Amino acid sequence: MNTSQATRDGDKSVATDESPSVMRRSRVNEGWSFPLGATWDGLGVNFALFSAHATRVELCLFDETGEQELERIELPEYTDEVWHGYLPDARPGQLYGYRVHGPYAPEEGHRFNPNKLLLDPYAKQIVGELKWDEALFGYTIGHDDGDLSFDERDSAPFMPRCRVVDPAFTWGRSRGVQLPWDHTILYETHVRGYTMRHPSVPEALRGTFAGLMVNDVVDYIHSLGVSSVELLPIHAFVDDQHLLEQGLHNYWGYNTLGFFAPHSRYLAGESIHEFKELVARYHAADLEVILDVVYNHTAEGNELGPTLSLKGIDNASYYRLMPDEPRYYIDDTGTGNTLNLSHQRVLQMVTDSLRYWATEMRVDGFRFDLATILGREPHGFDEGGGFLDSCRQDPILSQVKLIAEPWDCGPGGYQVGGFPPGWAEWNDRYRDTIRAFWRGDEGQLPELATRLMGSADFFNRRGRRPFASVNFVTAHDGYTLHDLVAYNDKHNEANGEDNNDGHDNNLSWNHGEEGPSEDGEIQALRLRQIRNFIATILFSQGTPMLLAGDELLRTQQGNNNAYCQDNEISWLNWNLDGDAHAMIEYVRRVSALRMRYPILRRGRFLSGEYNEEMGLKEVTWLAPDGAEMDVERWEDSEARTLGLLLDGRAQPSGIRRAGADDTLLLIFNAHHEEVAFHLPEAPSGGGWLCRLDTSRTLEEEPFQRAFGEEHVMEGRSLALLELVQRADVAVT
Repeated sequence: MNTSQATRDGDKSVATDESPSVMRRSRVNEGWSFPLGATWDGLGVNFALFSAHATRVELCLFDETGEQELERIELPEYTDEVWHGYLPDARPGQLYGYRVHGPYAPEEGHRFNPNKLLLDPYAKQIVGELKWDEALFGYTIGHDDGDLSFDERDSAPFMPRCRVVDPAFTWGRSRGVQLPWDHTILYETHVRGYTMRHPSVPEALRGTFAGLMVNDVVDYIHSLGVSSVELLPIHAFVDDQHLLEQGLHNYWGYNTLGFFAPHSRYLAGESIHEFKELVARYHAADLEVILDVVYNHTAEGNELGPTLSLKGIDNASYYRLMPDEPRYYIDDTGTGNTLNLSHQRVLQMVTDSLRYWATEMRVDGFRFDLATILGREPHGFDEGGGFLDSCRQDPILSQVKLIAEPWDCGPGGYQVGGFPPGWAEWNDRYRDTIRAFWRGDEGQLPELATRLMGSADFFNRRGRRPFASVNFVTAHDGYTLHDLVAYNDKHNEANGEDNNDGHDNNLSWNHGEEGPSEDGEIQALRLRQIRNFIATILFSQGTPMLLAGDELLRTQQGNNNAYCQDNEISWLNWNLDGDAHAMIEYVRRVSALRMRYPILRRGRFLSGEYNEEMGLKEVTWLAPDGAEMDVERWEDSEARTLGLLLDGRAQPSGIRRAGADDTLLLIFNAHHEEVAFHLPEAPSGGGWLCRLDTSRTLEEEPFQRAFGEEHVMEGRSLALLELVQRADVAVT
């Protein structure tokens, strides 16, 4: 079948259970082309939908159950490529969808099929579950012509519905937290997994926004000393058909169906106000809410995927298509399709979504999945591209936290350090270096030093600050911290892909036995390594990020790709033993130390060069004998011990004046044997006070050592020492 034969003009009648002639007829006015979506103004509802290539748009209204289609209303006006109409009799709660007419010409990039009920891209709430059926596809599955065929079955029985919402909400005295970056500690978690097994959360609220609001949950998160709760995707998303067939689910949620609607399963009730209540509750506890967002692709897949929303509204505008073969999609995401942010209306949709969550929902920032795609124009990644420029100039988006995952699988996809000023970025070079160092790999000291100081090689340009480096060792994608020290190899058998999915190069080490161990020495070493990782993250320059549950010693049983494990593999286990309780207290201690010492979170990149005007070095790197590192020591591949002296007199800002912070000495020992580290002298000091040593228990009191004494570092341990001033007579 050729394209002309496959073309439909959209005027073909659509089979329904109820003839349009017996449907009710609502009053409809012209309405307005702005704002897009369904907007309740207190008197009626305005409906506006962008489609540059449609020939006709029908608004479908459903009864309150969503089961019966009551009416189809042709939107009467078309202004600037926006179809619109106003219903004075419509009210909040109204369920609706669209049927969009136009050419069905896949070889030209058009896939209109009015037999398919479509979701409004601007829907503020989506209700009901998607039920996988062949009727969801615009073409007839199994047809000889494949996706060039045209399917006439009605998809409405299998589609969720859009709901008109009333945005009114009483925020009271709630205000955004607006924490500066140097006070930020990110805590990445999952709405469902965090509370599914929490004993203080009523069963009916587990896995929901309401569950995250339970006092014990909020109080616990606040007690850790973290500042910002980063939630894995909460936008409405779809469970992949192939996962459901295996009894699995899309747990992480990186399969977006609607950019404005919260995922319905995360609502304990029926109102989206539940999410607003969550934000207000966290703000009252001085906690920020950061959303992990997915604007790089949608759940509609490639040319063989379903027609659920954008594909049937205006496929050629919303998606990046192959220039010479627009039947096919550019797949820079590895998921089948890529949103076309080079199109002004698609760019508008994404930025409108961000502003909606930042203003109407009052979230404090966003972490962008595969963010390189958002900055990619047809000629490649461009830090001056449309989306990145839009964020920089926007009076709202430029004031919230913007965090990029700076890589994707497309051309030029690795862009760590390549984002413009104002952005922070996940730093996988930090992750890999810290893992390799504590594993004991050779030749890591030069790289370690760079990563500890904010990765200036990537970020010290155009006035960017150390906070641009988001320092992490574990995240949702990969091992938990417990599993990083308990497994050499991934164990993803539960995913149903014969353990072929997930990363193979994890830089992990099981410390002598794969998986759980009854060996006391192995257990003790694993716990010390976990403490090393946490302290390294929190004592590094930059923005630290912790994975929720690492402090509970959470295990995924060696699974490093638990995206489909909506079960006890992924859910946090709150039945804690003594080791877990001790690790929680340890995280509290280390996060408090980061806040206590501003020198650990400077807003300027610290230099190891001698400042003649100040008469000091901000940073001095030391060998175990107390001498300063030289070229020969840096090049010693067998060296695994390094001291870092941070001078508290270092200039804290652009004004040339000395600081008044505490001077600190950090010692990192990745040797398997103990190392005697000679403590150096420091100006105005009378000795060193050990505030933390990962080989010691928290119950041990801080102890003081004189200059020139040895501090014995146990194998694989980290220590933080504070300079004691000569005038000090007491330790606090």
